[in-house]
Amino acid sequence: MENILQENLWKVKQRISDACRRSGRKEEEVTLIAVSKTKPVQMLDAVYQAGVREFGENKVQELCEKYDMLPSDIHWHMIGHLQRNKVRQVVGKACLIHSVDSIRLAEQIEAEAKKINCTVPILVEVNAAEEESKFGITLSETEAFIRKIALFPHISVKGLMTIAPFVENPEDNRIYFHNLKQLCVDINHKNIDNVYMDILSMGMTNDYEIAIEEGATHVRVGTGIFGERIYQ
Repeated sequence: MENILQENLWKVKQRISDACRRSGRKEEEVTLIAVSKTKPVQMLDAVYQAGVREFGENKVQELCEKYDMLPSDIHWHMIGHLQRNKVRQVVGKACLIHSVDSIRLAEQIEAEAKKINCTVPILVEVNAAEEESKFGITLSETEAFIRKIALFPHISVKGLMTIAPFVENPEDNRIYFHNLKQLCVDINHKNIDNVYMDILSMGMTNDYEIAIEEGATHVRVGTGIFGERIYQ
């Protein structure tokens, strides 16, 4: 199993390298997040031993369990939809919350961060394709939303995240990645206090190369590293 995971990881890194070269970018501009949801700790440990330190989880309970079982130098990313009643568990554990898409969620993060006197780095989740089945706010709502949550002293807005549609041809998602990059640049130029558009989290196993070509700084790869997921 360890050899397969390391080989998968090598292939993903090679494809990231190729995408960077095609788009004239440096490899160090792109952070690979190994999306480990539903995967056992042994598999995470094998990938950790291969050098990965950025792991992404969709569920708070899973993140918390693995946080306690794995080395402390891992950076945990909360990439799934976050319910307000679970915020307390993840503040202080996640290095970055990728999925902030409502004022009420931001208020809850602010309240919990204030209790332990920390600042929580977050990304605003944008539903770039405006799919009814997905969370996230629209492109047109994003700037106004950011201006509101940037006022919270215990939240730091670090950029944007999107989950593109699942498509047969990854090229179909290029437009959504392009539009999100453009929005990121536009908001950056506004110089809003407490807003740093440094992170663009977009691209998954199916389309991360296209996302990198369009400016992704963080790609979230699960199946490409760990293989197909097994749901209970």
